Amino acid sequence: MSRALTQVPPALRTALEDDRLARAAWSRLAEPGDVAAARLVGEVGAPLALEAVVTGRGPERWRTRLADVDPASDVAAVRAAGGRLVVPADEEWPSGLADLDVDATGERPLGAPFCLWVRGPARLADVSVRSAALVGSRAATAYGQHVAADLAVGLADRGFAVVSGGAFGIDAAAHRAAVAVGGTSVAVLACGVDRSYPPGNAALLARLAQSGALVSEVPPGSTPTRWRFLERNRLIAALTRGTVVVEAAWRSGALSTADRAERLHRPVGAVPGPVTSPASAGCHRLLRERGAVCVTSAEEAAELLGELGAEEVSVPAVERRPFDGLDREELRVAECLPRRAGADLDALARDSGLDPGAVQALLGRLELSGHAVRTGAGWSRAPGV
Repeated sequence: MSRALTQVPPALRTALEDDRLARAAWSRLAEPGDVAAARLVGEVGAPLALEAVVTGRGPERWRTRLADVDPASDVAAVRAAGGRLVVPADEEWPSGLADLDVDATGERPLGAPFCLWVRGPARLADVSVRSAALVGSRAATAYGQHVAADLAVGLADRGFAVVSGGAFGIDAAAHRAAVAVGGTSVAVLACGVDRSYPPGNAALLARLAQSGALVSEVPPGSTPTRWRFLERNRLIAALTRGTVVVEAAWRSGALSTADRAERLHRPVGAVPGPVTSPASAGCHRLLRERGAVCVTSAEEAAELLGELGAEEVSVPAVERRPFDGLDREELRVAECLPRRAGADLDALARDSGLDPGAVQALLGRLELSGHAVRTGAGWSRAPGV
């Protein structure tokens, strides 16, 4: 062992020989979405990448955190909170996260997490197979919360896991509704899974930890930051089959989830709102400028996010009207037919503006279709038409 490595604290030295602990260490060394760190770990493996930092190589931003890294303690902390550490080698690891390391759109990759810290019984690999991200503004209107709840209930009833960010507003409405009908709901957090943020959602987050899952890429004890909230959104997009933005203002942070979903080639839907409502301006922007799919029901959301051809939207029953199915000239003659007293051929030709020969042929077709009947005085509408 080199002299540099002999000076490494024992806890960190163990991580140099264990991929799981090395990944836990990297989750504290590097911030979420650090593409350079993700690329290094992907190319040489977490232990060798960590060794490079320990021996003085790599950016200063990683080395400055070495003194705070104790992966074994972090693993013990998550276990004490009833959670677990999930790494790419585990069966539970969601395969869709690999897309974060693919440069699919010509832009730089988004950076896959080194590991995931999880609390709750839901298995992430299973969740990601059939899941929907429902996101939106924290300052949601009653309309937005109502729609979010309806979508969450309908999707949960169809076997979708509902994934969101655990925040106030649309997130909380979607989580609560899914759990209320016995569905699976997952909150992706910008802080450690042992923390309740926002504090006002502590009871909701505790319930998700009992029946669904709390997920984070930062280790236990980590505090939320604006940067981590934005990077958290890429995980929501990657964990799910697609994203539906329920309600969002013009510059809502929820739009960043839609942006990440687009970059990952996941479908994006948006719920329209009142054209006078600033709270829906972001959704209208997605529909008008970004080609998002208009979503107005859980059925439409399931069609967008489910297996191709497996989730079909039923056509609502529409009341059939007497003249439905007639072509333009048939309709002109049919509308000239009196309801009681009959009209002769010349009168119908005059009223319809068609020549008598054409009217005579059209009357024969209308008689066969049940729209016209012949009477002693000429022609009239069939009963009930």
